[in-house]
Amino acid sequence: MGAIANQWLNHWSLRVQDALTQLSTKHQVDHGCTAQLLIGDARQTIQSLISKSFVADAIFLDPFSPPHCPQLWTVEFLAQVRQCLHPDGMLATYSCSAAVRAGLLAAGFQIGASKPVGRRSPGTVASLAAELAPLSIQEQEHLQTRAAIPYRDVTRQDSAQTICDRRYQAQQHSSLEPTRQWKKRWFSPSP
Repeated sequence: MGAIANQWLNHWSLRVQDALTQLSTKHQVDHGCTAQLLIGDARQTIQSLISKSFVADAIFLDPFSPPHCPQLWTVEFLAQVRQCLHPDGMLATYSCSAAVRAGLLAAGFQIGASKPVGRRSPGTVASLAAELAPLSIQEQEHLQTRAAIPYRDVTRQDSAQTICDRRYQAQQHSSLEPTRQWKKRWFSPSP
């Protein structure tokens, strides 16, 4: 509603403005394509989509960063997202976090890097079947560090703090390479 009130949609066509206004007020729209706005905790809302056998050809996953919204980056949530993706579909996210990528792998996705969009870092693409561009050696090595320990929330009800604390404890007890050593190897100037 804030985007409408602040006239941030004015650069869009009237048809798009109308569709987005209808979506924000009535939570659904049918303007050549059907859209429905679901409001609530995504961890519970996605369960209703799964029960209705909802399947998408493409998913853009854009929660806040993993440390700020770990609930939507857990292996368990990503596995539910996978259930909503067509076998030939694609998932895309801006995140290139090792924890997110490891979580996607643990949830049954194949992953690859996307080209950077509006920043220096690449994003991540994921699929169940498609051939994806391989990760760079640097990115592959990052997945072998403690940074790649994924977020977990078996009950899909834990607080962000509990999820982050659980991951921190797993990192402290891990035999994986400390991420600082990986960073030193890749980002320290050569003598």
